[in-house]
Amino acid sequence: MGRILISGIRHSLFFFALFPAAITATAQTALPEVFTEGSVKEQMNYIQEKTRIYEDFRAIREDMFQKLKRNATDSINAARKEIGTLIAERQDRDLRIDSLNSAIDNVKSDLDVMTRTKNSIALFGMEVNKKVYNSILWTIIAVLTGLLAIGFLAYKRNHIITVNTKKEYEELKKEFEAYRKASREAREKMSMAHFNELKKLRGA
Repeated sequence: MGRILISGIRHSLFFFALFPAAITATAQTALPEVFTEGSVKEQMNYIQEKTRIYEDFRAIREDMFQKLKRNATDSINAARKEIGTLIAERQDRDLRIDSLNSAIDNVKSDLDVMTRTKNSIALFGMEVNKKVYNSILWTIIAVLTGLLAIGFLAYKRNHIITVNTKKEYEELKKEFEAYRKASREAREKMSMAHFNELKKLRGA
């Protein structure tokens, strides 16, 4: 208990001894340039290097302490302001990113619609893929071409048959006319011969 009391008295005497000196130094000495030009870290390093430690206590000039306090407060406020600005910029950037992503999704959707429209054809009110449509179209064309070829061959065959039939008919007609003429001549000859025979019989 006595030791603690003696130690407290010594500390008090030490600070009381330093206090007038600190006041005098403050009144007579201007602040070092580091407190106006340097960073807070440089100011703290300066205090660490230029002040002494006595039994775990460090004596700091009041003007230096107040200046360091103001500078630290200003730095913290500036950092907070910058952080707020960065947060606002990040939120604005996130909004723009979301807007761009939405625009990209819309563009992709429009591109998909355009691709489907480009690759499809409306047929009887239905969207048909162009490949399927082309396959159906070429199949129909092939079938029609086949039917046209078959029809042409059938027409050609019928035409040949018709020409041959007409030719045979003309030949048959000629043969019939010749046969009828020969039959008439033979009948006339037979009638004449029969008449001559009757005439002979009557004369006898």
